Amino acid sequence: MKRLVIITVGKTHTGKSTFARALEKELVHSFVVDQDNHAEFINTYYKNLQPKSGPNTLKHSISKLIVDYAKEHTDFHIIVSSANRTKSGRKYLLEDIYAKEEFVRILVHFDIQEDILRDRVKHSHRSTNIFRGNTSNFEEVLMRQQNESRNEDVVDPEECEADYLFVIRHSEEVDSVIRKIVRISN
Repeated sequence: MKRLVIITVGKTHTGKSTFARALEKELVHSFVVDQDNHAEFINTYYKNLQPKSGPNTLKHSISKLIVDYAKEHTDFHIIVSSANRTKSGRKYLLEDIYAKEEFVRILVHFDIQEDILRDRVKHSHRSTNIFRGNTSNFEEVLMRQQNESRNEDVVDPEECEADYLFVIRHSEEVDSVIRKIVRISN
């Protein structure tokens, strides 16, 4: 059977990383590619190397290196924990990185209400060592993401984009989505 790639989609503090770690515990032979970890690594050890503006190409290069290694040297299922809110970004991942011939491709869209997200970021204890540039807190990240939602490329995923699409609107739905993904792997 082909391996799975599970790609999370959603704004900050929707539960993508928590979901990814919980899924990793239940899905045998899997690992999480979490770009927040890569950003924190860069900010801790290589801050001067990262681009000052535009896409964080250094972070993306580290993520791609890890994924390429996993694809070539393991048979692990890959859980991608990142925002992935643009249709063009998801298309790149689903067509160029995680080809249909090699992977069963699953999108998990976290569509959490804005008032819940505002409360979560307001009370967040997550490390801010993932930021670059002028961003200093998650409230700023959420505001930026809300503004980006007006961009025509920032759209909710559609069923036709991947082999499976799961939408999580409430945290109570997480366990059932994890069980469904584990069943797909069997």
